[in-house]
Amino acid sequence: MSNGAAIAARVRDTLERLARAADRARRDPAAICLIGAAKSMPGDAVRAAVEGGLNDVGENYVQEAAAVKAAIDLPARWHMIGRLQRNKTARAAALFDVIHTVDRREIGAAISQHTAARGVVMPVLVEVNIAGEASKSGADPAALPELLAALRDEPGIRVDGLMAIPPASEPEAARRHFRRLRELRDEHQLRELSMGMSGDFEVAVEEGATMVRVGRAIFGDRPMDR
Repeated sequence: MSNGAAIAARVRDTLERLARAADRARRDPAAICLIGAAKSMPGDAVRAAVEGGLNDVGENYVQEAAAVKAAIDLPARWHMIGRLQRNKTARAAALFDVIHTVDRREIGAAISQHTAARGVVMPVLVEVNIAGEASKSGADPAALPELLAALRDEPGIRVDGLMAIPPASEPEAARRHFRRLRELRDEHQLRELSMGMSGDFEVAVEEGATMVRVGRAIFGDRPMDR
């Protein structure tokens, strides 16, 4: 089996696993978005995934996303899932359909400035540091009310939900973090919940994820990161 065929097969397998997890939670799998986390993957791998049935692609770096998006030139929805620097917001606003990693007002305001100037509204998610890890970005859960209020005043963005990356652990150990993020989402009357990766996305689906960001289970082992 060629690498492209293997990637397409893994897309189908991941969608089947997602559907089974949704069934266990009595949820509609069609309401859950599978995002292929394509960090460091070449264009031909991403092309194989999209041609294999993947509708949503996630990228961590603006420059990398621009190159891959131009190379494959296929219909897909593009998600920024890596940390976004303020000096990259103009390009990100032009490249992506959804930005998952707004963790402070300054980033939201910068995105809004660029999208509002074009008369469009960018859907964004607020990244939450759900376990309070010093090594990770994300807003403190206690700061969410103030941050959400500020972001909702920005005309060029629409806050759709929350995103988080729990501590690395066994899937079941992540469940409490997924549940807490869902509670925060519901408390603030938001819609989307971006959580779960290759090792734990099924648990995330059971806990209410509406978007899962899956890399290795679709693309296999990554080339060495930059």
